[in-house]
Amino acid sequence: MRHWPTVDPHTYVDFVRDDNPRMGDPSELRLCEQWTATAKSVFLFDVQGSVAKSTHAGLPWLLWLRESPALRDKVHFWPFDSFDVPEGKSVIAEVYPALYKRRFPRENRTSDEHDALVGCTWLRESDRRGSLDSYFAPPLTLPERRQAELEGWILGAW
Repeated sequence: MRHWPTVDPHTYVDFVRDDNPRMGDPSELRLCEQWTATAKSVFLFDVQGSVAKSTHAGLPWLLWLRESPALRDKVHFWPFDSFDVPEGKSVIAEVYPALYKRRFPRENRTSDEHDALVGCTWLRESDRRGSLDSYFAPPLTLPERRQAELEGWILGAW
């Protein structure tokens, strides 16, 4: 939150990008992005399909939620809290709708609306089929798992 203070009023990613010490290289990929064909770097800004601004705008809010005393015992931040999701907790996880968006007709939705519907529908259907648990356990080596617990992982990317 120190480097990307987008929780502050009227603070946008573009306002804090210049000379930011946490500004990575646009070619830098997290491990999970290396496992997908189309995921882009969280440091690739201002190109078509970029997620860098939304990522850096959202990360401080995730920390704010994670530190909220009202949520502490109710929410599991996957995979940061671990890859194993405890029974009875809600889960906050990164999804990449492009992995499944062609499975569902777009109809009259905007691209963002379709992405939201696709992510939720895929999660619901995977859970109903009993296959969702397998997506919470990607086949990673122990060093990869430790790296992903630090960097994050895209649910369903494997």
